[in-house]
Amino acid sequence: MIEMLQVRIGRFMRRILTRPRIDLPLVAALLLLASIGLVTLYSAGDGSFSLVSGQAARFLLGGALLLLVSRIPPSVLRSWTPWLYAGSTALLVLVAILGEGRGSMRWLDLGVMRFQPSELLKLTTPMMVAWYLHPRQLPPRWKDIVMAGLLIAIPAGLIAEQPDLGTAVLVAAAGAFALFLSGMAWWRIGLLVGAVVGMIPVGWHFLHQYQRDRVLTLLNPESDPLGNGWHIIQSQIAVGSGGVFGKGWMHSTQSRLDFLPEHTTDFIFAVFSEEFGLAGVCALIALYAFIIGRCLWIAMEARDTYSRLLAGAIGMSFFVYVFVNGGMVAGMLPVVGVPMPMISYGGTSAVSLLVGFGVLMSIHAHRKTHI
Repeated sequence: MIEMLQVRIGRFMRRILTRPRIDLPLVAALLLLASIGLVTLYSAGDGSFSLVSGQAARFLLGGALLLLVSRIPPSVLRSWTPWLYAGSTALLVLVAILGEGRGSMRWLDLGVMRFQPSELLKLTTPMMVAWYLHPRQLPPRWKDIVMAGLLIAIPAGLIAEQPDLGTAVLVAAAGAFALFLSGMAWWRIGLLVGAVVGMIPVGWHFLHQYQRDRVLTLLNPESDPLGNGWHIIQSQIAVGSGGVFGKGWMHSTQSRLDFLPEHTTDFIFAVFSEEFGLAGVCALIALYAFIIGRCLWIAMEARDTYSRLLAGAIGMSFFVYVFVNGGMVAGMLPVVGVPMPMISYGGTSAVSLLVGFGVLMSIHAHRKTHI
């Protein structure tokens, strides 16, 4: 009995070593990015070991889930997709009833931890759009485009009601990328973009006052330097004072002197910019660009529609996270609650992000299999 168990364990280990389920270049880039995040968080948190250890624990949990999900074939993930989408959407309804948060209803208190269900929709929404388009003729027709739009609008609308407009936009973008990558004709894309732009004046009237203030403040932050413009002004000061090579690690005056708000979460990129300067920012952006490019390469290598659309949507969504947070910190976009991936402090976002990369690993591992 013991010998049989040893043989099975040996076969299992050989299978893991000879048939890896992970993309090594992507894993190496993610490990480097996580390390940069922990180093920056230690400085932004004024040397708080508890802050860093908590984030490291989340990275370990996310990494374990990444390895677990990478072993699940895309065909199985595809069969689970409607249930995952329905379950995560149901959690949004539960948030509307039992949720908590500062000025909004975004979190569920599970007793041992607080959980933000909207983060799950960043993954399950493009999964659902890819699942819907998988068996259908591509490029999609108007009927399929409308149905995919409804699948995107339902969770995005529920998240916007929390209110969390930043996450709602990210969820909508993730689903829209899956639709865009399905080969839609450019004239149809132009019509949809035009329709969205045309709805902006109507949507303006449905925004909360603080959301309108953020947009107006972006245009002229000096109009209220001690109020609504404080975040943008202090962030721009931090970025600009870093110069070419920065002030050095642990020498960010804007965060140390408490001028920069949310310096461990939304504005941690400003801390990084101040400490490592333009050179550090360019290196970090290059690392992000490599990760995004690797995601798109995995999408190109995928053998079925579901995997191709989902992998591409995950990669493009990752780009949007970086672009939105970087633009916010630089004062080019309104202040929204969008973290810098793997750099900002946050539990649910880091874990859900790594789970998404686990899906990419699964697609990579099964790229030679017709599904």
